[in-house]
Amino acid sequence: MVDKHWGNQTAITELIILGFGNLPDLQILLFLMFQVIYMATVAGNTLIVVLIVAGQHLHTPMYFFLGNLSCLEICYTSTILPRLLASVLTGDKTISVSGCITQLYFFGSLACTECYLLAVMSYDRYLAICKPLHYSTLMNSRFCLHLAAGSWLNGCLATATFVLFLSQLIFCGPNEIDHFYCDSIPLIELSCSDTHQVILLAFILVSVFTLPPFLLTLTSYVCIITTILRIPSTTGKQKAFSTCSSHLIVVTIFYGSIMIVYLLPKHDTLRDLNKVVSLCYTVLTPLVNPLIYSLRNREVKEALCKAVSKYVAFTKTCRDS
Repeated sequence: MVDKHWGNQTAITELIILGFGNLPDLQILLFLMFQVIYMATVAGNTLIVVLIVAGQHLHTPMYFFLGNLSCLEICYTSTILPRLLASVLTGDKTISVSGCITQLYFFGSLACTECYLLAVMSYDRYLAICKPLHYSTLMNSRFCLHLAAGSWLNGCLATATFVLFLSQLIFCGPNEIDHFYCDSIPLIELSCSDTHQVILLAFILVSVFTLPPFLLTLTSYVCIITTILRIPSTTGKQKAFSTCSSHLIVVTIFYGSIMIVYLLPKHDTLRDLNKVVSLCYTVLTPLVNPLIYSLRNREVKEALCKAVSKYVAFTKTCRDS
């Protein structure tokens, strides 16, 4: 896989992630903004997990998958934001090649897992709306466990295969990545090895591991919308749509931003736009997921109100005693 024409150039061991270094006057503001976003993301998703675990009425397939998604979002944002915060605060933008590949592995595996979890959640909504009489039989606890475990396993295996080939590449300069994290495309572009096999493998893995869940998600919602439109009453339509509207919003933000990033022409003039849109699926989606699911979901809001009431009653009891 090594290009014979790279000659006597010395292999580099460190890379420079430029991030938002072209905005020197906004570094403090960027640090504060990303710090608040990270804290809110972790707190919001942790709250969702706690509410699902503590609330007996939330022990259903839909909330089981939502709990998995919230756990994933905490890990997902933690692979990028802590290092970005350290870089903005200290000004140190260097990262070892192995560290960069490690970040790429965790980010890639979690992104791939999210594709599968979103597909599983859309399939769950499809069964609930289109086949309500068979829902409890088909979506039993054992099947839910298999779907969740399969989502995590597929994401890890697909990215591990890609990273194994990527780690064989040699990097001999330049060593600057014009992004705020180690993305696969900018990293491959820096290699002085023959990258055709890695690019082909990436295409195959995307086709095999990420295209099917996307198509499953798309097909599920086509069937869901078709079924909802056939419901005669307006109230029935609104009730059916309310059960999947939150998930549809999340899917649209996640896939929409990814498509814009990876389908945009790779021109220098679009690099800044690429970074901004990348923030949507790396930072914005994990942040807004708890808000979307809590604000648009009556059961989650009820669980939150009960938890707050219990906490207030507990603190009042402690004070009185």
